[in-house]
Amino acid sequence: MKIEQLYTNCLAQGAYFIESDGEAAVIDPLREIDTYLKLAEENGAGIKYIFETHFHADFVSGHIALAEATGATIVYGPNAQTKFKAHIAQDEEVFDIGRLRIKLLHTPGHTLESSCYLLEDEQRKPAAVFTGDTLFIGDVGRPDLAQQPVAGLTQEHLAGMLYDSLRKKIITLPDEIRVYPAHGAGSACGKNLSRETWDTLGNQKKYNYALNAALSREDFITKLTADLKPAPAYFPMNARLNSEGYTSPGLIKPLNAPEFAKLSQNNDVLILDTRPPESFAAGHITGAINIGLNGSFAPWVGALLPYDKPILLIAEQGREQETITRLSRIGYDNVLGYLKENIETIEEVKQISVSEFLQLDQKGLKVIDVRNESEYEAGAIAGAINWPLGGFDKFKELPNDAWTYYVYCAGGYRSMIFISLLKAYRKINLINIEGGYTALKPNL
Repeated sequence: MKIEQLYTNCLAQGAYFIESDGEAAVIDPLREIDTYLKLAEENGAGIKYIFETHFHADFVSGHIALAEATGATIVYGPNAQTKFKAHIAQDEEVFDIGRLRIKLLHTPGHTLESSCYLLEDEQRKPAAVFTGDTLFIGDVGRPDLAQQPVAGLTQEHLAGMLYDSLRKKIITLPDEIRVYPAHGAGSACGKNLSRETWDTLGNQKKYNYALNAALSREDFITKLTADLKPAPAYFPMNARLNSEGYTSPGLIKPLNAPEFAKLSQNNDVLILDTRPPESFAAGHITGAINIGLNGSFAPWVGALLPYDKPILLIAEQGREQETITRLSRIGYDNVLGYLKENIETIEEVKQISVSEFLQLDQKGLKVIDVRNESEYEAGAIAGAINWPLGGFDKFKELPNDAWTYYVYCAGGYRSMIFISLLKAYRKINLINIEGGYTALKPNL
């Protein structure tokens, strides 16, 4: 028996490869399928099933492409409605993988079709449960992301369903089995996910509030539906692609400087610069938006950029294809091309070191903290305005373009995104505090 977790940090997403006696299954695959094909080849196995725990909203699954490449059957739980060929399974339906068995457990709540997959070993002993967004390590899935809504069905109704699902299908399983979720910390599919990517069910019964035997249904619903932040704007589009289908993106071509400049004159085109923040600060094309690859790239792209606008890319040399792949994971297939030459410095972002900032007369300084509210409440520069990057539309509230604003986040990644977005919309004097609050904190 082979179980391999394939974790993608950028999306905080876990896919799974299971193999026994020459047969394999993949659970919640990403869109780039070469990894799964290579694993199957290395193990001398044929991929028999592609199990989907639900219609994902935070990424485009590789189920369709993988099924086309292998002839594997795509499996969803009850209530799923697809526009492509798939097996809609019944609750507790069993699937054979070599000498293993996988039993589908219908666990509605995160979405109506949400299902977990219970893996039984060669002796028919429960070995692991793949919980999708039903159960995370330390948390459970949000009840407000379902994209195939039913009239009159509220997030409170779904939260109640999730409570019932956990108690009827999950808590009753043996403590020693492993829990393999679809996401970890950094995913917007839950509120307080752990950085751990798996655990035993017994540990989760001790430490995950949602599995507390003393928690009432009403208290669970209240906890789960409280303080839900708006879902990223790209979620509905991804869920639609996953349920209706998609086509593979076309070939993305390199562009020379004149070709790039001509295409960029279209007002609908976005220029996305994926280089590190320090490279962007040193010199960039006017109007370019910086979301660096070395961070939570795809989630921030999805949260901040419209998916229906054409994109021109600027990337570090050798990372162009990686950028295109990571955009395609969230359905951003509208890339016109990438700049194949080094850019000429047209505009810079002013930066100030922590020591230089602290030497300024702090009275009357305009400072913007773009971290999350919880980070801000845990400690911030006195008098700083908290405008989390996720609520970027607040840029309209800046009262005076003649003022100078000092901007910081935890380390410099989010502050550079904020500055680039704001500069793309308004001519305003923004200065980035290098090193962010991590560098500031010891001096405050």
